Amino acid sequence: MRILHTMLRVKNLEASLHFYTQVLGMKLLRQKDYPDAKFTLAFVGFADEAEQAVIELTYNWDVHEYELGNAFGHIAIQVNDVYLACEQIRKNGGKITREAGPMKGGATVIAFAEDPDGYKIELLAS
Repeated sequence: MRILHTMLRVKNLEASLHFYTQVLGMKLLRQKDYPDAKFTLAFVGFADEAEQAVIELTYNWDVHEYELGNAFGHIAIQVNDVYLACEQIRKNGGKITREAGPMKGGATVIAFAEDPDGYKIELLAS
């Protein structure tokens, strides 16, 4: 068994695709419209779905707002250098919500970015 993907509902597919591909550097792996059901699925990731888990962005055509709730935490992404990743995300128009630095009570360097829908993306050093 293995994890295939994590699904996130998004308000604006184009803004989300821009964030995940242009700001974080993922690839759009596949995208398909389902006109009868009025939704679009777009899969993004750093590698092919056969190699690692990806993110499924679900855009429901008639829904323009979601409540994120308080149970979901974040998606974690491994980077070579957390400080440099923050600079690159900012340079590409992304939002950093927690600057790079040691995690509370530990030595691991982390940071957090936020996607257009408010989902948190944790950056961890490799």
